[in-house]
Amino acid sequence: MQIYQSWLDKSTPFSAFRWAATLLLTAIYMIRVYILQGWYIVTYALGIYHLNLFIAFLSPKVDPSLLDDPDEGPALPTKQNEEFRPFIRRLPEFKFWHSATKGIVIAMICTFFDAFDVPVFWPILVMYFIMLFCITMKRQIKHMIKYRYLPFTHGKRTYRGKEDTAKTFAS
Repeated sequence: MQIYQSWLDKSTPFSAFRWAATLLLTAIYMIRVYILQGWYIVTYALGIYHLNLFIAFLSPKVDPSLLDDPDEGPALPTKQNEEFRPFIRRLPEFKFWHSATKGIVIAMICTFFDAFDVPVFWPILVMYFIMLFCITMKRQIKHMIKYRYLPFTHGKRTYRGKEDTAKTFAS
């Protein structure tokens, strides 16, 4: 367990490589499901799980719709002149990646057991997932617009002054 935690700790700063490995693992899983022509229920459950993780990743830690008393907790700014407060996610990026990767590994393991290969008409599952995704994202986007938060900011804004055009002399 300590070795696993050590590898997780070492991978923390390399988010692009972590996500690339997860996308590669997803591609391997999808190829396996396509070649085997089965395990559609497992794939559907994995998609629902990933959708749930993504919604938690997009949501603020403290939901502004649940705050009745403004002194109860941190609130998102609603006016231009209010103090900037950074967006704090309900599910941080590292935990999102870790949970998504664990879900793919568990789904991959499930494809080795015939008990999880329940026969279904897969186009119905695809259509239902697309419909569920659209409805869920519409609700999330409306929530983001109503409470004026954007979950994809990249740190504090920096402002530049006039560029220094003076030449330096080498001595």
